[in-house]
Amino acid sequence: MTGRPSTVAPAPLPPGTRLLHELAHCRAGDKGDTSILSLFAYRADDFPLLVQQVTAEAVAAHLEHIVHGEVRRHVLPKLCALQFSCEHALGSGVTTSIALDTHGKALSFALLAMPIAGIAPLQPPESR
Repeated sequence: MTGRPSTVAPAPLPPGTRLLHELAHCRAGDKGDTSILSLFAYRADDFPLLVQQVTAEAVAAHLEHIVHGEVRRHVLPKLCALQFSCEHALGSGVTTSIALDTHGKALSFALLAMPIAGIAPLQPPESR
């Protein structure tokens, strides 16, 4: 092992699929061994798609290598937001964990790497 980053490029996404970070941003917090992820749509028009695809089950599957407990989702339509409580995600809690990211801040980045299907391709800006 050389310690160099991998040069293998990620597989291209299928047509009509984009990564979640193109549609929303995320904040992370913690309570003991539970990570709280708050996902906010950039545009209200995209929020229904997020509600449809970013389910508790989809998040649990996407983060299965990090989150080892239940994932619960709360829909906050007036904020165009989804909040996820991810249990057993911080290696027994902030004060006792030996994990590098004891507060789970990197979990928001991991969630934003989730692919979202059924999105029209981005249109280039109109030329003037």
